[in-house]
Amino acid sequence: MGHTRARFYEPEVGGLLFNSSLDSEGVFRIDHDQAFQQNTHIQYQPTKRSPWFAFTWSYESGEVAGAVPDFDTLLTLTGDQQQQAGLFCGGTFATPTSPIRTCSANIGATRLVIPQAGTFDADKNPSRVAPRNLFDAGIGWDNILHKDRYKLNLRFTAVNLTNKDALYNLLSTFSGTHFVTPRSYKAEIGVDF
Repeated sequence: MGHTRARFYEPEVGGLLFNSSLDSEGVFRIDHDQAFQQNTHIQYQPTKRSPWFAFTWSYESGEVAGAVPDFDTLLTLTGDQQQQAGLFCGGTFATPTSPIRTCSANIGATRLVIPQAGTFDADKNPSRVAPRNLFDAGIGWDNILHKDRYKLNLRFTAVNLTNKDALYNLLSTFSGTHFVTPRSYKAEIGVDF
């Protein structure tokens, strides 16, 4: 489990944000700020020499998406950036080639939680990536041949079982935009000697 509060205060006297003054910003949260995240891993192995089965549940409440304080800002981004945020107006979703520039209908974003108009506060109520639950599963067999010196191990893992489409961060100052890994499978053979 984790709880991260990453706040920046003025005055700035150097560092990586030297290209802009923080005097007008006051206190703000950076994109590593996240109220709660947790990983729960359960593993079952009937006997010491049998295969094991594993299940992992990860939850993240959502990191700060400070580059998008409101929907007006989101409407100025490129179509690709709007599509990454999951921007929609009524029943129309933004696409990389068809950005949404104005909206008089129900506006929202499927991958972001943006504060209601007039309630954004860079410190107390910033925009965030939408919360998410991810599930992984695995099966494996360690030391299949039951030897002391040379050990043969097999493992099969499925990551993001539900194929959840979610953001990790959006327009991060230092790393850009990242999505969580789509459903993927991995098979491994290992030899210990």
